[in-house]
Amino acid sequence: MRSHRQAGLARLYGATALACLFACAVPTAPALAQQVTAKPVPSGTQMLLAADTLVYDNDKHTVTAVGGVQIDYGSNKLVAQRVVYNRDTKRLVASGAVELINSDGTKVNSDHIDITDDFADGFLNALRVETIDKAYFAAESAERMGGVLTTFHNGVYTACEPCEDKPDKAPTWRVKARKIIWNGEKKTVRFENSNFEFFGFPLAYLPAFEIADPTVKRKSGFLIPGIVYNNHLGVGVKVPYYFALSPTYDLTVTGSGYTKQGFLGEAEWRQRFNNGQYTLKIAGINQQDPDAFIGTGNRYTVDSGEPGDPNKFRGMMGTKGQFAINERWDFGWDVLLQTDKNFSRTYNIDGYSDLVHQSSIYLTGLSDRNYFDVRAMRFEVQEDTLSSDPTARSAKQPWVLPSLDYAYIPDTSVAGGQLSFNVNTRVISRNRLDAVLANPSDPNSINNVRGIEGESSRLSAEAEWKRTFTTDGGLQLTPLLAFRGDAGYVNADSASLAAVNQMGANLGEDVDMRSSLARYMATLGLEARWPLLFSMTSSSHVLEPTAQVFVRPNEQYVGGLAVPNEDAQSFVFDATTLFERDKFSGYDRIEGGTRANVGFRYSGAYDNGWATNAIFGQSYQLAGENSFSAPDLVNAGAESGLDKRTSDYVGLVGFNSPSGFSGSLSGRFDEQTWEVRRAEVKAAYSGLPISLSAKYAFIEAQPLYGFATDRHEVTLGASTHLAQNWRLFGTGTYDLETNVLVKDGVGFAYNDSCFTYIMTYSQTRDTVTKEVSQNIGFNLSFRTLGDFGSSTSAVDTIQ
Repeated sequence: MRSHRQAGLARLYGATALACLFACAVPTAPALAQQVTAKPVPSGTQMLLAADTLVYDNDKHTVTAVGGVQIDYGSNKLVAQRVVYNRDTKRLVASGAVELINSDGTKVNSDHIDITDDFADGFLNALRVETIDKAYFAAESAERMGGVLTTFHNGVYTACEPCEDKPDKAPTWRVKARKIIWNGEKKTVRFENSNFEFFGFPLAYLPAFEIADPTVKRKSGFLIPGIVYNNHLGVGVKVPYYFALSPTYDLTVTGSGYTKQGFLGEAEWRQRFNNGQYTLKIAGINQQDPDAFIGTGNRYTVDSGEPGDPNKFRGMMGTKGQFAINERWDFGWDVLLQTDKNFSRTYNIDGYSDLVHQSSIYLTGLSDRNYFDVRAMRFEVQEDTLSSDPTARSAKQPWVLPSLDYAYIPDTSVAGGQLSFNVNTRVISRNRLDAVLANPSDPNSINNVRGIEGESSRLSAEAEWKRTFTTDGGLQLTPLLAFRGDAGYVNADSASLAAVNQMGANLGEDVDMRSSLARYMATLGLEARWPLLFSMTSSSHVLEPTAQVFVRPNEQYVGGLAVPNEDAQSFVFDATTLFERDKFSGYDRIEGGTRANVGFRYSGAYDNGWATNAIFGQSYQLAGENSFSAPDLVNAGAESGLDKRTSDYVGLVGFNSPSGFSGSLSGRFDEQTWEVRRAEVKAAYSGLPISLSAKYAFIEAQPLYGFATDRHEVTLGASTHLAQNWRLFGTGTYDLETNVLVKDGVGFAYNDSCFTYIMTYSQTRDTVTKEVSQNIGFNLSFRTLGDFGSSTSAVDTIQ
């Protein structure tokens, strides 16, 4: 009698599984693994036979092998307790625990096999077939013809491995059919008069359907459909068709019908060569209701919020490729073209739906001591914000034509130390000013110019030498010499110059915008580290006091908002950057003046498997002008903790344990009051049956840097295994500053060797308008049959 648990599982999966079954009932399906057709045996190949006893009957023209019979013929093997070979009919009749292993690795187990001596044709009773990728057939009887066509009578098919403890237990899913026809030449499996069973319960009757051979890699046919939902699109059904045109190229065409917007067509071409591959994807739709997107920024030609959008057609073309020129050089591209700024994200075009997509063409070289990368690129922000909104970013993104990086480390030492070279250059063109307003309603309240309208370029080259000396007491001294030179030009339009002048007036800075630059930076440095090892009965600890001094001239062009800052805008001072020689994130800024960094590193290891680590320290501007207190066009160093002669304290402490617990605390603290300026707390537990994670982040307001208010955020996540193969998970992020649950989601999943089921529900909320967006997703995956459902990536699951 079946258990209540099985019944419950069957009821839970019933609706979605039944939908999947009807979706699978299509003429053909895509292939998954290698070919099944047995390799022909070369003429003249001898049949090798081994047995305990051989009996020759000359009257009947038979040879009978009894006891431990093994026959090898080419790559085929037959094992049985008894085999009778008839020399007239040239047939083998095997009985008693028969196992036949074909040349492709497929195993056939049966009580009785009647087969020709070339292993091509035969009859089998009470058999079980196992393919090399663990797909299983069983039947009361079967017949094989021509070595490629096998017909199973009253057969069963599944991709679920049998339970070792309960071999008679019904698998998660199986297909029972009056007849199963496995065609190794056409690479198909056809089921006639079939029932689909789920956990032993019949769910659907299918008169006839056909799938791809479970052992073939590529075959033309329909792929498993998908279901999607979006507020502006409605419910959509995706039906893809796969064309296996050649061993090296194929085509997938997908039609999607949306209840609100109509038919979306997609096509993807893939082609592989000996040295690389490329893909080309196109998609387009003539929208039934473009007015549904008014106010969302989705439209390109009409962006005023007025109804009656004449540009109903929206589409995209994207291509990706990578080719190996030789063992050291690669060439490739990733390019997206679309009618408007977020078509691909709105319609979730696979491979092109990220919020920020980088289109690029590149050439990369890598050897033992050299690295070269040159690329042209542009970032596309697929945002919903209207282009007229001052916070919109898409139209303000520049073209980078090109960006180049080169690094070289000679394989011979110089004066006993290591010499390294780095080169970077970039040319940027932007056709719209990117300025940040302190007050969105006041166009003159500019406090940040992230990008000028016009062109700018820079070439930087740097050489560095360093050598480490270790004293008898273990003190490590590393002297350092570095020299860098920059050259560049700026061609800003009048609107950008006016914006920079307005920013200078708002900040009380005299503006001296340069049209060209030539600057240098020479550095003389010394680092002293003294690793101290403390060994105890059950643990060992390493404490490493560290001090650095870098002597440099002042940074040039730092006053008067002289040059743009394009690649050094992201700036965070914390424990991970404390001991960096140049703490700016890019080349457009150079840290200048004499600075000292002082602190310590710590690590501990315990016999019980625990480990601890810590970093703590402070930085001091000893002489010269502090680069972090000098404003640039994005105020990168403003309120960073380094914009004063004595920096804030920065620290980090963490631990992890063999039981799955881990945690860390990092922060930046005011150098006088110890007030928290920035903090992040993480804690996690990973184990069975539960996994937990928690994260708290706080960043104090940095108005000049573009963040007018404090940022507080808490993220929690959990996952628990309710039973074998069952998992419940959820996550949520809460903004403590605006009191908004930014996003949350829950889901549950079932997973075993042949079946996966995931159901999710998630919500996102705008921190300003509080508008809620909801998403429901589910996905079923039957191994060898295919997937069915929609994306469930909206919920960040915990494994």
